[in-house]
Amino acid sequence: MINVFDHYPPHAHPMAILSAMISSLSAFYPEANTAETLDLAIMYLLAKAKTLAAYSYKKSRGEPIMYPLAELSYAANFLRMMFGHPAEPYEVSPVVERALDLLLIIHADHEQNCSTSTVRMVGSTGANPYACVAAGVAALWGPAHGGANEAVLKMLAEIGKPENVKSAVDKAKDKESGFRLMGFGHRVYKNFDPRARILKKACDDVLGEMGVSDPLLDIAKHLEEAALKDEFFIERKLYPNVDFYSGIIYRAIGIPTNMFTVMFALGRLPGWIAHYREMRLERGERIHRPRQVYTGENVRKWIPLDER
Repeated sequence: MINVFDHYPPHAHPMAILSAMISSLSAFYPEANTAETLDLAIMYLLAKAKTLAAYSYKKSRGEPIMYPLAELSYAANFLRMMFGHPAEPYEVSPVVERALDLLLIIHADHEQNCSTSTVRMVGSTGANPYACVAAGVAALWGPAHGGANEAVLKMLAEIGKPENVKSAVDKAKDKESGFRLMGFGHRVYKNFDPRARILKKACDDVLGEMGVSDPLLDIAKHLEEAALKDEFFIERKLYPNVDFYSGIIYRAIGIPTNMFTVMFALGRLPGWIAHYREMRLERGERIHRPRQVYTGENVRKWIPLDER
C-alpha cells in the first residue's frame, strides 16, 4: 500500500487519498464480507484508518512516513505519525492527546446525517465494509457536510484581527449584510451544543499547553467572549458549537485546514461501522431504495422534430 501512496500527485488532497486507500483495503482483505470475518475486518479498519490518514498528510507534505507504535494509544499514535520524524524522538503531550481523544469520541455518531446515510445505503447492497466507509468519506468531503470547522477558520481569517470582532458581530445581527458567524448555534441542539461544553475546557487546556501565538486564535477568543455577552446571541441561544472549538483545537495543535475533514472522518468512523454492523447482522435487511415523487407536468404536447 505504501507503493500506492507513492504514485499520488505530491499535493493530492488528503481526503481523496483517504477515500481511495480505504476502498483499496478490500483488495488486500477480500474475505471481509462474511458474518464470520466481519468483526476482524472492523478491527483492521479502525486500526488502519488513522495510519492511512497520517500517511495522507505526510504525502501532501512530501515528508517521510512514520510507522505506528503498538505501545501508544490511538490518539498518541496518530499525533506521532502526523508530526514525528524518523530521525528524531517525538514526545506526545498528554494534554493534546486527551483533547484529540475527546474530539474523536464526540464526533463518533450524530443522528442519520448524510455520510451515515451513505454508509447505510451502500451497506444495504451487501457491499464490504471498506467500500461502504470509503463512500462515507466521500460524502463527508462535501463542504456542506464535513466542512463546518474549516468554515470557522475561513471566517476568522475574513474578520482579520481582534479589533474587527465587534463590527463582525454587528454584521451578523444585520440580516441584510449576508454575513454569518460560523460555528454558532446548531440545527439539532436548539439551546446549546452539549459537546461544545466539553470541548471548551479542552480548548482552553490545549491553548494553555501549546502557548501558541496565532492571530486567528486570538480572534476566536475575542469572538467567543463577545458573542457570549451579547443579548442578541443570548436571546436566540446562539452559543459556540462543537465546530467552533474543534477548529480552534486542530489549528492550535498544528493540523492544517485541509486535514480537518479527515479528522472528522476518523471520529465518525466508529459510528459508521456501528450502523453498518447492525445492518449486516440483522435478518431480513433489504436494499435501500428511496422513492421519488414526480411533481412535473402530467401531459405535454409532443411536437414533431421537423416542426420545431
